[in-house]
Formats: sequence, C-alpha cells, structure tokens
Amino acid sequence: MSWWGMNGLQGTAGYAPDIEGKFKIIAESGFDGINAFVPAPEESGLWKELLHQYNLSFSVNAYPTSLNDMSEFLDKAAAFDNIRYINAQVMKPFLIGDSALELLSGIDALSRQAGIPVYVETHRGTITQDLIRTQQYLQSLPELKLTIDYSHYVVAGELHTISDEAEQMLQSLLPNTHSIHTRISNGEQIQIDPGEAGNHPMLPHFSRWWSHAMRHWVKRPRQENDTFPVVIELGPASYAITSDEAGSRQTEISDRWSQSLYLKQLVRQLWQKEIE
Repeated sequence: MSWWGMNGLQGTAGYAPDIEGKFKIIAESGFDGINAFVPAPEESGLWKELLHQYNLSFSVNAYPTSLNDMSEFLDKAAAFDNIRYINAQVMKPFLIGDSALELLSGIDALSRQAGIPVYVETHRGTITQDLIRTQQYLQSLPELKLTIDYSHYVVAGELHTISDEAEQMLQSLLPNTHSIHTRISNGEQIQIDPGEAGNHPMLPHFSRWWSHAMRHWVKRPRQENDTFPVVIELGPASYAITSDEAGSRQTEISDRWSQSLYLKQLVRQLWQKEIE
C-alpha cells in the first residue's frame, strides 16, 4: 500500500491519521507491505518497530536529479537497513540522448554497488515521461529495471483507445518490469474510478498490461527470495477527481479506499493466474 495513498481518506472504517493507525489498517486489510519514504531519524525506531510488529515489507521512493543525489539516498536507505527496494522518479525530464543514458546507467551501477535494487518509474515530469524515449533507453540499456505505471503514458498520450501501434510500444517495456504501480487513466484524467464491478472500459487494458508484466517476471531467471512488488497507489486530491464547488478541491467523488481494496484483490487474482 502506498503511504501517500493513505492521505485524506474520507469515511474509511477503522482509519486513524497517526502513524500506527495507518499501519494497523494497512495490515488488517491484507496488504503485505508499505511503499513510503526513508523515515526521519527521530521516527526510524518507531517505523522499524511497527514494520516488525505488523509483519510488513518496506520500500521507499527517491527523486534524484544526479548521481550524487542517488548515491546520498542509497546511503540513507542502507542506514535504515529494512528497505527492500527503491522506486526512483528521476527528476530530469528534459535530459535526453547520451546524457540521459549515462545518468540511468550510473544509477543502475550505484544500485548494484549498494546491494539495494532501484527501479526507475515510468512517470510524467521525469526522465521517462516520454514513451518513445523510454523504449529507446532500453535498446541501449536492456537490463534497466522499471516500475511500470502506465497511467502516465495513457494520460500524456490521450490514449482514449489503444491502437496496435500504442499496444506494441507499451508491450515493449514490460519485459523490464520489476514493479507495478496501479492507477487507471482514461486518457483525460490521470486517476479514475474503475467502478465497484471493475466495469470501466480502460480496466481490461491495464489488467492486460499488469498480467503481461507479471508473466515476464515469472519467466525471468531470479534469486529464490526475489519478489514482484505491486503497489496500490491511488493518490489524494488533486490526483483524485474532486467535486468541491467551494473551490478547495478536496472533496473526492468516489471512495478511494474501496478502490484500493478492489485493485488489491484484482492484482492478486491476476498474479495467481500467472503462477498456476
């Protein structure tokens, strides 16, 4: 479960805004881990205690703009000691060509040196914001590890329908998937409600991409203790669509927690089909 996604939940049974309250509802709702941030030094002890108490795995997000940023972040992650992997949004959206390849290759080298996996997320406003460029990166860096969040490419490309050309290009990244962030875009909004019955017309496309990413991972040579993290990441307003006439843009039009639970159930069903 995304720690960011725990912000601003409205009317959720059992929800408490304090740290332990969030841990409790995440664990009791059947999630296996938390994706968050490196805790501040004064909170590190509490986070380690709660992760152990609730038997939750832990991953964090990084926002490097340089190799020095990534190196310093890896040092912090190593010092915390409980971090399974790092999800990196590389905040250089206008870096292209060999310079982009050097940065991505350097991040991968630092990750291997530190012994902490780093997965580069497909995300707007980052080095991977362009689907075409990202595909080109993989031609030069075939071992680049990705976190797939295709909602960003669907909304950026206004992919109301998925053409054969778009499908082919989206499929080309999936062999490099090492993690997934679940969010569904309709090509106009970044995050929409899939419906209680999962009947939104874009859901079959996202389910197909998630399944194919899982299939590639299952067939890949790996270590015995490797895992395939799928983060349920539905963000609060203004990611969530709001209907606040007063202008504060905080009143969400749907139940984001129920959607999170639905997506958790869905990805487990997809996973089960791939490992059978």
